[in-house]
Amino acid sequence: MKTWLTLLPLTLFSSSALAFSSQDIQQLSDSKYWHTLGHYQPGITGSYKSLVDSRTFFISEQGKSAPFAELNATVNAFEKEAGAFTGEPADDSYSCRYPARFHWLKEKLQADWPQPVCPQQELWKQALNPKGLTLVFPTAFMNSPSSMFGHTLLRVDAKDQNRHRELVAFAVNFAATPESDDNAFLYAVKGLIGEYPGNFTVMPYYRKVREYNDLESRDIWEYSIDFNEQEVQQVLRHLWEMNGVEFDYYFIDENCSYQLLALLEAGREDLDLTSGFDLQAIPSDTVKILRDKGLIQAPEYRASFGTKLMYYAEQLSDEQLQSARNAMNGQYPTDGTPSERAATLEMAYEWLNFEFYDQALPRETYAPKLQKLLLARSQLDTPSPFSEPPRPAMSPDEGHHSSRLGLGYRYSKHQDDQALLEWRVAYHDLLDNAGGYIPGAQISFFDLQLGVDQQGGLDLNQLYLVDAMSLAPDYRVFDSLSWNIRAGYDRQPDENGQTGRYFMQGGYGKSWGDANSLHAYTLMSSELNYFDAQGENLNLGFGAEAGMVWQASEAHKLALSAQGLYQWDAMRWRTDVKASWHWALTQHLGLRTQVQYQQWQRDDLSSSVRLYAYF
Repeated sequence: MKTWLTLLPLTLFSSSALAFSSQDIQQLSDSKYWHTLGHYQPGITGSYKSLVDSRTFFISEQGKSAPFAELNATVNAFEKEAGAFTGEPADDSYSCRYPARFHWLKEKLQADWPQPVCPQQELWKQALNPKGLTLVFPTAFMNSPSSMFGHTLLRVDAKDQNRHRELVAFAVNFAATPESDDNAFLYAVKGLIGEYPGNFTVMPYYRKVREYNDLESRDIWEYSIDFNEQEVQQVLRHLWEMNGVEFDYYFIDENCSYQLLALLEAGREDLDLTSGFDLQAIPSDTVKILRDKGLIQAPEYRASFGTKLMYYAEQLSDEQLQSARNAMNGQYPTDGTPSERAATLEMAYEWLNFEFYDQALPRETYAPKLQKLLLARSQLDTPSPFSEPPRPAMSPDEGHHSSRLGLGYRYSKHQDDQALLEWRVAYHDLLDNAGGYIPGAQISFFDLQLGVDQQGGLDLNQLYLVDAMSLAPDYRVFDSLSWNIRAGYDRQPDENGQTGRYFMQGGYGKSWGDANSLHAYTLMSSELNYFDAQGENLNLGFGAEAGMVWQASEAHKLALSAQGLYQWDAMRWRTDVKASWHWALTQHLGLRTQVQYQQWQRDDLSSSVRLYAYF
């Protein structure tokens, strides 16, 4: 019996056994690179399973969970096609369907397989005309919770490309395909539990720039990837293999940024980019791993439509801005120098163009208005009076790491003092060091705080599953809404100590000021609570939340917030007031102090100090 088991691998690849030894096939099936091409992930028991969820991706029936069987079936298919090679076009052959596997296995096995004739693949490569790759990072979009981590995609840079021709290059994007009738809540829930399929698509780069840079006003960072042409070619061969292939899409880990890293791993055999992203793959963290591997260069910055509009407005007086508004309605300037009139017309064009896309205004009405503004501007022989927005001091890869560990101590007026232990899975709150992040935006996932008193008692003080806030201030040319949403567990002061509370809270309102320095907000809020306290289990609360955040210096940030919600069932107010100071000791280390007043069944006053390490 033992002898048969030993010979079993030889029986599995029949004809290939004549050309390649069983040890060759076994060693290759165990290699990291074969696991990369098959998107295999190791299990706890030493087994493997592919993240690919399309059955058609695998040649072997057992291919999804058996790297050896899939490799053996692949080699057998290539051997069979080589034996029947006629030189005729064979787009449907395995050799054309799996060019990355074919290229790698032919080299590793030193096989004399003839190069297949694949007209469709050649036509695709000619259209791409690839020379290099660029990682593209559109920053977060404040009004969309699903995009508040940012996003990454690839740009395929052509051989004849320069800065002015980048927009006509092709982009490689990985995204979920949601159902059209799902609302925002279902979209978030299904995205968290992997209910949407995700796949790669290739499209003109200008479409993604229009989507992110223009329509959603997201600044874009472009990182050239240090791959040679052969490595670029192998990435694209593997991308061809991904045509029509689906993965389960998870917002937190198996998302766009993770799948792009997995795709890039195909370019270089010894490249490991995805290890360490088992729990989460935050886009900015995936950029950092490329930087740490020495694979990206200093990024180019592409300011968004909204960023440009705000910066242009800063260069105009209130009177000039009103003149621009008049020009948008057809009242063109007649007074002033040519430069002043040019500024008015340019601002009017950019402002109207922004509203055209932002508000989806009718093309038949607004396209002629835009054309007339351009025509009027062209009649002024003077250069543009506007300077372009400056590059932010820090790019996303230079911001703090997304996970956070905290140690601290809390003094309480009515409770036992506690040592604090905190852990946040991701990503950024309003008081964290702002460099590399969108000011005024917060999204935290799984924010945990444990407290240990002097008697050794352990309390779960807080577990916020999600705590998101978008404070987009009104501006001279914008009118924005602010909002927040929280859900999780915390503790409220009751008559005997503290009571646990499960809750969901959300609010809408307005913000004012400058998110880079001092800004304030007011939100109308509501909440649904479930208290552990007997007789007050389930209740609704309505009220308001307000606060201000001040970036006092590069390292110091202060915040004051207050919320009061009236609980109708219990006929009492629940209030919470906080004053906080965050000191960014380094980019990845911070010290935070806080004084908090809470009032529910009774009041409590506490103060705390915590040391945060970002990792």
